[in-house]
Amino acid sequence: MKICRFAQFYLDLEKDIIVELYKENDRLSYILRTPNHHTGNLISNLAKLCDLKLYKDENGLKIIKGEIPAYIDGNNNRIYIFRLGNTKVANIYDDGKVELKASIPAISKTLMSQTKDYKLDIAKTIIKTYIKEEYKFTSDFHVHMNGILSPDILIALGIYHQIRYPLYYVRKLNLVLTPRQEKLLERQRKKVSRQFEDSELKGRYLERRIDDNTYINFADLILNNLANMKDNISKIRASLSIMKDGQAVFTNLEKVYLYRYVFTKGITHERLIKLKNIKKIYDKQIKESLLQMIDDHEGIYEDNTLFKDKLLWIGRTYRNSGIDYVEISDTTLVKPYLAVKMLREVHEVMPKIFDETKVYIRFLAAIRRIPLTIIKDSKIDEDYLSENINVLSSIAIDPYVAGCDIVGEEINDIRELKDAFFHIVKIARKYPGFVIRIHAGENDSLTDNVYNSIKMVKDCLGKKQKMPKMRIGHGLYTANLNSKKGKELIKIIKDNNVTLEFQISSNVRLNNLTNLEAHPLKKYLDKNLDCVVGTDGMALYGTNCIDEQLSLEKLLELNDDDLLKIKNNETRLVCEAISDFKKKLKKFNNLLNKKEFTEIFINTKKRFKTTSSHKDRYIEDSVVVFKERIKELPWDRYPVVVAGGSFNSNNRKTKLNSKARLFINELLDKLNPDEVFFVIGDSIDAYEKYLIRNNKKSFKIFAIVPNYIDKQKKEKILKEKINIRVSPEREMGLYKSFNYEIFERRPSIVIAYDGNSQGFNLIQEARNGKGKASIYVYENSPLIDKARSLYGYVKIFEADEYTNEVVKKIRENNN
Repeated sequence: MKICRFAQFYLDLEKDIIVELYKENDRLSYILRTPNHHTGNLISNLAKLCDLKLYKDENGLKIIKGEIPAYIDGNNNRIYIFRLGNTKVANIYDDGKVELKASIPAISKTLMSQTKDYKLDIAKTIIKTYIKEEYKFTSDFHVHMNGILSPDILIALGIYHQIRYPLYYVRKLNLVLTPRQEKLLERQRKKVSRQFEDSELKGRYLERRIDDNTYINFADLILNNLANMKDNISKIRASLSIMKDGQAVFTNLEKVYLYRYVFTKGITHERLIKLKNIKKIYDKQIKESLLQMIDDHEGIYEDNTLFKDKLLWIGRTYRNSGIDYVEISDTTLVKPYLAVKMLREVHEVMPKIFDETKVYIRFLAAIRRIPLTIIKDSKIDEDYLSENINVLSSIAIDPYVAGCDIVGEEINDIRELKDAFFHIVKIARKYPGFVIRIHAGENDSLTDNVYNSIKMVKDCLGKKQKMPKMRIGHGLYTANLNSKKGKELIKIIKDNNVTLEFQISSNVRLNNLTNLEAHPLKKYLDKNLDCVVGTDGMALYGTNCIDEQLSLEKLLELNDDDLLKIKNNETRLVCEAISDFKKKLKKFNNLLNKKEFTEIFINTKKRFKTTSSHKDRYIEDSVVVFKERIKELPWDRYPVVVAGGSFNSNNRKTKLNSKARLFINELLDKLNPDEVFFVIGDSIDAYEKYLIRNNKKSFKIFAIVPNYIDKQKKEKILKEKINIRVSPEREMGLYKSFNYEIFERRPSIVIAYDGNSQGFNLIQEARNGKGKASIYVYENSPLIDKARSLYGYVKIFEADEYTNEVVKKIRENNN
């Protein structure tokens, strides 16, 4: 009898670890693949962990294969049991049904994929998917709107609503089109290009703008391109979640959101097609979701917009994870006009969604701590905080608005926003249930941010005003809890009933946590602090509420008492939140009897005017200050990045080690200034200063500096004989410019002596970049844990032991 394809299932939520089943008579075999992970680390580490042999398929890709034994159960039925490393993973039945018993969480998958020497044991890698009912969490208090839905749901929404899909992403993802689709896009692109004939944009910037405004109907792309459907969907799916082969950084997150915005903020294409070939969609979830969407629009959801459908599928997604209450953070709620438009749609559809799913969905109005910089041409109002808070003051009356959230990469001291918080606290006084949530302690750059966040809100209270409901998102890094500062932190958290929220999957996948033993949740629980769990972005990080709880329980070794504490805290918060919602809804409905919907949100009070201390700290524009020093990085020389002081924060100074500086001495002696140039940060401290002072052969040295600079740093830099590159980022986001200018474009050497969060990100960007950097980390550096997690990609050095290797590598590249 011929071997036939029998069934297929996945060991992870992102469908990265595929198990294909094949049947010959009554014998069942399998092939395990990881096609989205190109380094081969994931499957290699999994095979090693489970003591399985690796093979190569017809394309030369690594696979695991074997036979699955059959058993007869008590009812004389045949059942096949698939195990990995003595862990039962799935029961497989003769009718093709697969019962998954264990899975691989996103955290373990990420750590496996970025190293050649994975350290977690099998119990923390292949996890049984069972939770005791009494400890099951039923809320998601920390999640962001456009990260919730799975790629498959987004793809189905894109097909149903026939959204415009940009040519830029078609090319970027190497999607394959039919000849008809290629001709259609070519004609459209010519029309679009005429609109930019007088544009000031040139070269690739102009090409990008034209491609961004040339669209194919997404339904046409998928349904009328059957031959390429599977590969195209696989590529699109991968683009809608965080990078696969290792930990990402905030830059990667911002890029993924841009891919997701095409779907979550989608616009229907001008040329609609008939939706056909739906049953030929190979992926079961996409096909069934799309068919459900068609049924929905023939029933009570017939007038659903894309946004309303997004909310409906969010509700269904949470219902399927056993979640009853969720608060979603969204920046739309602080944008003029768009906020009220969004809330109108919320009120129109949410009662129907609740009737179906029984999930309470509310929102936190998200204010960015700094403007988003990845969208280079976006116009940011200098006083954007004032605008955000003015909108917030108007929409806070809405029952679906639970409060506000301060979001974005944590690269500034939260106290810079104190003036804005003065007004936020005033809003909270008017609405007693109003939640103030601050993202703080997400990375180790500013370990006082959690304490300062609480203190700042407390200092902004009006006379006799009670502390508003306050939550800290992440709280991963603080002062040592046993230190004087740590004890003060515990006291201020308890005294003010502050809740800490934890999201372990995003912590790991965004490079904020590599050593799981460093996670503080168990310490907080031991000190009886109020803690709850969220997903941060759920599908964005390859997780869901169940997977997140299992990861916390297994990877952090939480016991039943720990889980019960979290559960009790969650129950209290949910009860308070639902009570607040019902009270506000009653008042709101009474107002609707007297006013038109839009009128309720008209704020006739005096406009808030906030100021930012940004200008006080970063006094001068770096482009103006260093205009005589700004030079392009040379392309005829090899870049050597020295991280030796500019990637610290918390006012920690890098100390020069006499043994470690031998590496620099040897490089300066053996390298040729006609072949090499050095790149440093902006602090000009320790090893960076040593490099400049000992530059006897006149190597070109470039410092990458932030877009605004204070007087002290300005004077320090101007004293040195160095060239300048100005970053579009602020002080602690400099690693992004190193990535853009070097790691994504060319091979390089990185020599890392010191750093904390920003140093971790620099190393990760170098490892992730297309330019294939060679990375060397000093053995006594605080970066050592990060270096060890990247075994096979990072070398740990003592003194000058790798200088000959570096010199050889540079000369090979130049020749």
